[in-house]
Amino acid sequence: MTWQLRRAGAADVPAIMAIETAMFPTDAWSPEAMSRDVSDPKCYYLVAFPPDAPQNIEAYAGLLAPRGAFEADIQTIAVAPGAQGKGLGRVLMLRLIDEARSRGAREIFLEVRADNPGARHLYEKLGFAEIGVRRGYYKPDNVDAVVMRLAIAAPQPGLAQPDKTGLEQQETPS
Repeated sequence: MTWQLRRAGAADVPAIMAIETAMFPTDAWSPEAMSRDVSDPKCYYLVAFPPDAPQNIEAYAGLLAPRGAFEADIQTIAVAPGAQGKGLGRVLMLRLIDEARSRGAREIFLEVRADNPGARHLYEKLGFAEIGVRRGYYKPDNVDAVVMRLAIAAPQPGLAQPDKTGLEQQETPS
């Protein structure tokens, strides 16, 4: 399957929230919080959709990475159930890692629910390492958050940065 990626905008928030509430029914972000992050210049949010149906958002991911900051944080990522297991989460993660690097980050952090082994496995395959646990972080379920970290190298001047996704992509400015 091929997807296109583009920068998320305010008009995408209802579709993002539909996935958010389906995937995280007990601890979904509020539409207001999502809208704030999507429009914040310190953040970078992407949506993924089939090339022939740009209105059918199947996944989203968000990064907090102020330009020049040493650290970045993957705020959220979710893939709709019908699009899972096809590599889309990996594609989104690679784009967020590339964006964090381009903004100057040298470390990326994330939290993942302890009861989400699929996501943890993906993050480990991408090089993230567990550095701690926040007990009872996800409410009201009282599920632990596993804190993970990835060290990233600076971009090499004069070298093209390859597209590691292998997918056709489109990005529009925010």
